Amino acid sequence: MRIISGNFRALLKNNTAHLIHRYFNSKPPWNVLFFGTDNFSLASLKALNSLNDKYIGKLEVVTSAKNNIVRKYAIDEKLVLHNWPEFPRGVFDIGLIVSFGHLIPKDVINSFPMGMLNVHASLLPRWRGAAPIIYAIANGDLKTGVSIMKIHPHKFDVGEVLRQDSINIEEDVRMPELHQRLATLGADNLIETIKKLPDCLKEAVQQSKEGVTFAPKISSSMANVDFRRKTCKEIYDLGRALTGVFPLLVHFQDKPVKLHNVSCYERCEHSEVPGTIAFDRSKKIVKVFCTDGFVAVDKLGVLNKKVMNASEFNNGYLKKTDVRIFSKEAQCV
Repeated sequence: MRIISGNFRALLKNNTAHLIHRYFNSKPPWNVLFFGTDNFSLASLKALNSLNDKYIGKLEVVTSAKNNIVRKYAIDEKLVLHNWPEFPRGVFDIGLIVSFGHLIPKDVINSFPMGMLNVHASLLPRWRGAAPIIYAIANGDLKTGVSIMKIHPHKFDVGEVLRQDSINIEEDVRMPELHQRLATLGADNLIETIKKLPDCLKEAVQQSKEGVTFAPKISSSMANVDFRRKTCKEIYDLGRALTGVFPLLVHFQDKPVKLHNVSCYERCEHSEVPGTIAFDRSKKIVKVFCTDGFVAVDKLGVLNKKVMNASEFNNGYLKKTDVRIFSKEAQCV
């Protein structure tokens, strides 16, 4: 028995007889149009491209007009490539979106008899939005995963879920590593969905209305650190979350300083003003005191200077002043 979705009514209304015929008679292999732009997308595209022709017939790619890793792969593999928003209608069974970044109009969704599916890097409804991996780490989550969900028009991440799979977030994992693990997990789950596509579509469930959180697109302002208001673990988690995106940013004597590697944290009682800097000669780290302990930093960058290790920062800056405190904003001292 074939799955009949709300798209059928749209097909009837538009009198697209060729699509209606395909909708009732199509079986694997599916004609797939893939939408993606980045490394997270690429894992799924590679998996689809290597799937045997029992499941995938035609595979074509939609991406942005700018050069990106998905475009390069499609060209290298001689896959037919389309620039968003231009692509042929009525020749694909299903659209697959992975880290694409565009809201999809209703008419585009309805052009696919079996609708459109998305691979999202969270356990929906937690962390709907553009940056779920970053928000999961920054908020100290212990678990995350991927969701295969239906695309709804003009809204991000609200559709019915066909499949979910979870993994643990280790305390020391950083964003690039978790990003790659979830990209692979997403690709694996997308392939399993494709293999059981009619059943998966039929068994899709509504997202819970409880536990909804949002992960909007981030900006550099997220990296600004206020040691007066954050625990040492919160700052450590933020550093892990923004690794490879933005270094944490503080100010020292009116100069912006980037903390390129917050390597660990330790809770402890202390009497230091939050933001106070101390050089640990034995461990060759800079300690920065927070509300409940300290974080350790071993790579720092001062404006217009090369990135330096903790010893170099101590010799070049800390030894030359008695005022040793990082602030969120530049201050006159």
